[in-house]
Amino acid sequence: MKAKRKKLGDTLRLHVKNQMSLYLFITVLFMMGVVFGAVVVNTLSPVQKEGLLEYLGYFFRGLDQNTIAEPEIAFQHSMGDHLKNLGLMWMLGLSIIGIPLILILIFLKGLVIGFTVGFLVSQLSWRGLWFAFLSVVPQNLLVVPAMIIMAVSGIYFSLLLVRNRLISRRGTIYPEFLAYSGLVMAMAVVLVFASLFEAYLSPVLMRMAVPPVGLVN
Repeated sequence: MKAKRKKLGDTLRLHVKNQMSLYLFITVLFMMGVVFGAVVVNTLSPVQKEGLLEYLGYFFRGLDQNTIAEPEIAFQHSMGDHLKNLGLMWMLGLSIIGIPLILILIFLKGLVIGFTVGFLVSQLSWRGLWFAFLSVVPQNLLVVPAMIIMAVSGIYFSLLLVRNRLISRRGTIYPEFLAYSGLVMAMAVVLVFASLFEAYLSPVLMRMAVPPVGLVN
């Protein structure tokens, strides 16, 4: 078991080293999405902000009264969303035209995170920052790297398809396909842990930092 984990770790390190330029590009794209999401908060109209605050107040009351979804249901929903995104990125990596869509998915992930954190901070100041830190950051420490790894792997495999099928026609790419699919499975395991954290531990952390409901009324 230790040998398998060591082999997986060595393979992942080699993968990151060989694709460092792609990793830098994807990471910068993700950060651009985060910044753009935070900027979008300032473009919301008062009516839109009021609607979001109303929903936020409802969510905070649910947390405070422990009436949010049961952990088992929350886990199923979270895992379903993560696996759908993972499966979509895997399929896009198998397509020569999938690269732009992979880039869009990474940008949108950053935008959602940036918007969420930016809105909480703009409306609730330091309380919002603390709530965002405990509710958004922990599971995304697993989700975001997994998505970035999948994006890089998908783009690399898609470029490999272009070279092997449209340019040089060098023959089989079956070993690369197996390696790509194996990495997808490894990221799926990572996302299972992220979903477990999101369903069972995140609500506990959020209750520790939930602002007084009156702040969002």
